[in-house]
Amino acid sequence: MNMALQPHDFWRSRLFIPNYKIRDAARYAHLSSQTVANWHTRPGSNKKATLSTKATGAALSYLQLIEVAVVASFRKTGLSLKKIKSAREYLGTQLQAEYPFAEYRFKTDGKELWMDYAQIEALGGDKTLLSASQNGQLAWTDIIGKLQEFEYEDDGLAIKWHVAGIERDIVIDPRIQFGAPAIDGVPTWVFKGRWDAGEHLDEIADDFGVPNSAVTQALQFEGVDLEFGRG
Repeated sequence: MNMALQPHDFWRSRLFIPNYKIRDAARYAHLSSQTVANWHTRPGSNKKATLSTKATGAALSYLQLIEVAVVASFRKTGLSLKKIKSAREYLGTQLQAEYPFAEYRFKTDGKELWMDYAQIEALGGDKTLLSASQNGQLAWTDIIGKLQEFEYEDDGLAIKWHVAGIERDIVIDPRIQFGAPAIDGVPTWVFKGRWDAGEHLDEIADDFGVPNSAVTQALQFEGVDLEFGRG
């Protein structure tokens, strides 16, 4: 993928900035911190990679965060780490992509990892699929299992993650609040800060011009147990 910056998309430089702590990435993707760390390849390692090379303890960039989220989604469908590693090796070699799971759109049937061939070859057509986990094998069939929680740019970049699920309002978008989890442009930690300061749900909602349900979502995402009040 061509990551050359144009004047109107300066935000793309944020894609590579290490803004996300391992524990936060793990919480967002419902994983353990150890799992996230284990998925990344350490500098100098010869083992087949699940995700990109990252020094021990280093924070994640947006692209690395999205790769964690996408792989977590793959795993939920039953796709094996062996298949995921094979796909990454193939895409890294064939497309020279450092973060292929964040740079391209994928589908899975829980057995193999597929991508629209048109992302690689314009003449491939919308119905042609390439199996990244089987060294580029082609198929001409619809695969159920598109990753619904991600939204993509025309070039295939995963530009928005519905981090709490597609039915929720919380998104991570590098163009908004430097990629902080947010609702209508307001970081979720801001809602929590107002709650911790003693403000009521209605006051917070009115101040930011959002429904009470949005504030509730943000507080729950930040770990506030509203059932037991402020404690």
